[in-house]
Amino acid sequence: MVCWPTFFSSRQTFFITGGLLLLVAVLSVTLVRESVHPDKTRAAGNPGRGGFLKQFQNPRLIMVLLVSTLIVQLGNSSIFPIISLYVKQLMHGHGAITIIAGVISALPGISNIMAAPRLGQYGDRHGSGRLLIMGYLFAVLVYLPQGFFASLWILGILRFLVGISDAALFPTIQTLLTKNSPHEALSDVFAWNQSFQALGSMFGALWGGAVAGYFGYNAVFISTALLLLINFVMLWFTEPSLRKAKSAG
Repeated sequence: MVCWPTFFSSRQTFFITGGLLLLVAVLSVTLVRESVHPDKTRAAGNPGRGGFLKQFQNPRLIMVLLVSTLIVQLGNSSIFPIISLYVKQLMHGHGAITIIAGVISALPGISNIMAAPRLGQYGDRHGSGRLLIMGYLFAVLVYLPQGFFASLWILGILRFLVGISDAALFPTIQTLLTKNSPHEALSDVFAWNQSFQALGSMFGALWGGAVAGYFGYNAVFISTALLLLINFVMLWFTEPSLRKAKSAG
């Protein structure tokens, strides 16, 4: 997406994006089939009675996981406002800046595709809690150096590794939400998870722009690593069960 303005105008980029979204919508409507079987044993209007968290055996875990979704997405989104400008700075304003910035932005997605299936298998064998803890530690280790090395190659390698940490974090959080939610609350909990992810996108962009404006581009990566570290500490102390091999996941 970042490199499209190199080949098309900025205005055309919006039309292309809209067209792709329309294509996905048409494919979803025409090709996706869903079998819905309402639970008739539940009285209409009862799902919300007593509050959202009352539906879960471990509401604290659910809340911690939702906040974790927000923080992980905040970390990802904090980089978006500055990545092109940071690449431009590293390239000293010369060369195919937009294309290189696009490639750098795409690297996490490539590694995510490669790593997610394997990490999912690891989580099934050894426990989602363990995978989540490992994912946070790995994320801190790959975000922090991005703020200290002013090298385009190192930035590219580290951004590639960010995709692996995302492959460990996002699917594992969703897996834990599924395993710790009653069947009738799955749509509800995933809707809330999506809302927290949207909040992370919003606050992340604001956070990244503000930090870069006051402290420079490098500080965005360092602050993101610190936020993920805080999230890790929160998980470690609020949900000790996640440290075990076959815990809540």
